[in-house]
Amino acid sequence: MKSILLAALLPLIAAAADAPLRLWPAEAPGEKGNIGEEKDMTTEKNGQTGGRTVIRIGNVSTPILTVYRPPAEKNAGTAVLVCPGGGYSILAYDLEGTEVCEWLNSIGVTGILLKYRVPARAERPRHEAPLQDAQRAISLARQHAGEWGIQRLGVLGFSAGGHLAALAGNAERSYPAVDAADEASVRPDFCVLIYPAYLTQKDKADALSPELTVNAKTPPTFIAMTQDDPIRVETALGYSLALKNAKVPCELHIYPEGGHGYGLRKTDKLVTTWPARVADWMGTSGWLKK
Repeated sequence: MKSILLAALLPLIAAAADAPLRLWPAEAPGEKGNIGEEKDMTTEKNGQTGGRTVIRIGNVSTPILTVYRPPAEKNAGTAVLVCPGGGYSILAYDLEGTEVCEWLNSIGVTGILLKYRVPARAERPRHEAPLQDAQRAISLARQHAGEWGIQRLGVLGFSAGGHLAALAGNAERSYPAVDAADEASVRPDFCVLIYPAYLTQKDKADALSPELTVNAKTPPTFIAMTQDDPIRVETALGYSLALKNAKVPCELHIYPEGGHGYGLRKTDKLVTTWPARVADWMGTSGWLKK
């Protein structure tokens, strides 16, 4: 299975992880098997981020999750589903995935890395298949909570993965239940959005994208973005305003510069201290207490 085998390319950049787990017992909903072989799409033209190249996985048709566990003595009982970005075209799998799971482990949190379906299917809304994968991953994590040593579950996403994380915090189940795992809730306990994309309408900075329905059930949310982000900082501002109006707790950090796509690779820009701010937020919210 190509999608499973590609995970074997990553051991040198990631913490120890469980064997990858297929999300769906058969084919993922709506798949036609017509997008080609899964592979790393990185080329020399992509350049580097933080002095290193980025693994860009494309043509994902068999979505999986991979569990990265913290040391038992540090385990706080919280897990975070990590959704890499990539414009719903590819997945920045190390920059916004495996490296993030390593950091989560360092603060006592279980990282659950989601390899969701990309690129967007031409005949479907770009977020439809990824949302199904994210919701299925949340249900599986809740089903395995005892085995994986978790009691609380958040979701963290970057760029398009930030949009996906926001969707996961707002949407009802988007596919028919397929087995007992789907008896569990698809709603996370909290959301972390790092330079999120697509949250607001392009020509209406304070109007949410129509697929997002923020309400009292939306989980507490952390957002970080920069003023010079080409995605438009209004994305973060508009979404945080919607959260405020729905009386959903939100912590918003707007930094003056840093652009987009930095992951948690340290630079001289203050925005790359966002992991410390997220750890503070999680700590004061009680999600790092055993």
